[in-house]
Amino acid sequence: MLKKVFTAPDPGRIRLRFATRAVLGIGLAVVACGLAGHSLTGAITGGLAALLALFTVTDATVRGQAVTTALLPVVGLPVLATAAALQDHAVARDVAFLAVVGLGVYARRWGPRGHALGIFAFMLFFAAQFLHARTGQLGELSASVLLSVATAGAVRFGLWCYERRLPPAAAPAPPGGTGLARISTRQAVQATAGAGFALLVGQLVSGERWYWAVGATWWAFVNTTSRGETLVRGFRRVLGTIIGAGLALFVAVPAHGDAVLTVLVVAVSVFGIFYTAALSYTWMMLWVTVLAAMLYGLLGVLTPSLLALRMAETGVGALGAALAVVFVLPVSTHSVTDAWIQRALRCVHACTAQTAARLAGYPDADPAPTVGELEQLLARVRLSVAPLVHPLNPMLGRKRRARQVLTLLDDCAREIRGLVAVAADPEASHDARLAAACWRVEAAVEALTTGRDIEPRTTPAATEPALAHLHTLERTLAELSTPLRTPSGSPL
Repeated sequence: MLKKVFTAPDPGRIRLRFATRAVLGIGLAVVACGLAGHSLTGAITGGLAALLALFTVTDATVRGQAVTTALLPVVGLPVLATAAALQDHAVARDVAFLAVVGLGVYARRWGPRGHALGIFAFMLFFAAQFLHARTGQLGELSASVLLSVATAGAVRFGLWCYERRLPPAAAPAPPGGTGLARISTRQAVQATAGAGFALLVGQLVSGERWYWAVGATWWAFVNTTSRGETLVRGFRRVLGTIIGAGLALFVAVPAHGDAVLTVLVVAVSVFGIFYTAALSYTWMMLWVTVLAAMLYGLLGVLTPSLLALRMAETGVGALGAALAVVFVLPVSTHSVTDAWIQRALRCVHACTAQTAARLAGYPDADPAPTVGELEQLLARVRLSVAPLVHPLNPMLGRKRRARQVLTLLDDCAREIRGLVAVAADPEASHDARLAAACWRVEAAVEALTTGRDIEPRTTPAATEPALAHLHTLERTLAELSTPLRTPSGSPL
C-alpha cells in the first residue's frame, strides 16, 4: 500500500495539481469566511462546503462541472435548514436523515451530477450534527456555504482550471436495468437499511456522536456497485480510521487547538485526502481522520477517548453496510464484474473495427476515443474485481482466476494501443491478411460475449506490425475463455 501511494505514476501531474488546488481553494474559502466575520462554526462549515465542491464534482466537461457546482447550494441549503430545525426532535431528525441517505444514493442514477448533489446534501446534514447547528445559526451557516462554494468555484474555473487543457473523461455509466434490477435503486434501499442499523446501534454506543456510524455506512456505498466492493470499502474505511486515529494521538491531541500547528496539519491533511483518493481509500481515510481530529481540537473537545469512540462508531457503520449488502437486495460481485468485462470486450471489438477501417483508408475512422473508453472500462473492471483479489479473500480459486483475467485484459489493452499507434502512421497500408485478422478478433469477442467456443488456431509469425498485434490479440482473447467460462461452482 505504501509503495502504491508513493510510487504510482501521475501522468501530467494531475493528482498533484488536484491536491494543490484543493488546499488553495479551501484555504481561500476559510479566509473569506473569516474576513466576513463568521464564527469558527461558520468557517468549518464553509471549509467543508469548499472541500466538497472541489472533490465531488466530476462532470465530463468544464461547463458541466460549473453547472453542478452552482447547484450544490440549491440542494444543500434546504437540507441544512431541515437538519437545524429538527435538531431537538430526535425521531423526526432521524427519519429525515435516513430520507436524505436514500434519496442521495438514488440520485446517482442521474450520473456524476446526481452523485455530487447527493453527497453534498448528505454531508450538510452530517455537518449539522457534527456542529450541533441550530436555526439561529442558519443565516451565518448559509452565508458561509454560499461564500465558500463561490470561492472554490472561482479557484477551480477561473484561477486554475487545468481541466480546460485536458480531453473530456466521462466515466462509463454503471450497468443499468429498471426498477429493483437497477443498481442505484438497490443501493438506495441498501444504504437506507444499513444507515438505519448504524443510527440505532450508533446511538446506543454514543447519544452524542452517533452520526459517525451513519457517515461510515454512507461512504461505504460511494463509488461501489456490488456486494464485494462495498465490503472491501467498509474494511478499508475501518483500517484507515484506526491508523489515522493512532496518528492523531501523536499530532492532534498534543496540539491542543494551537492555531499555527492546526492550520499546518489541516493543510497537509487536505492535500493528503485529494492526492491519495484515486490510489488508496485507506490512506484517504487516514487523512480524513486526522483532519476531523484537528477540527475537534479547535472546538476544544478532542481527547483520546473521543478518538476511540470514532473508531467504534466507524466499525458500527461498516457493519451496517455489510449487513445491508449481504441481506438486502444483494448485488453479487460476479454479476457486476461480468457486466463490466462484457462491456470491455465489446469495446475491444469496437477498437478493432475502427482500426481496421482506418487501415483500409477510411479517413473518418478514428479509434482513439474508443481506446480512451477502453482504459476507463478496464479501470472499472479492476475496481469490481478488487474484492476477488483482496488478500483476505479465502477463495483461492476465484482469486487466481480473477488475477488471470486482469492480466489478459491488460494484455488486450496493450495490443490495442499498439495497433492504434500503427494505424495512426500515414504510411500504414492495408491488405487482405489484416481484414481477415480483424474479422477473427471480432469473432473471438462475439464468442466470449455470447458464450460460444473459440476455436483455437495456429497463426504464422507476422513481421508486419499491425498483423502481429492482431495475432497476439486473437490469442489473448482465446486464453480469456478459460478463466471466464470455467464451471467451478464459484463464478468469477
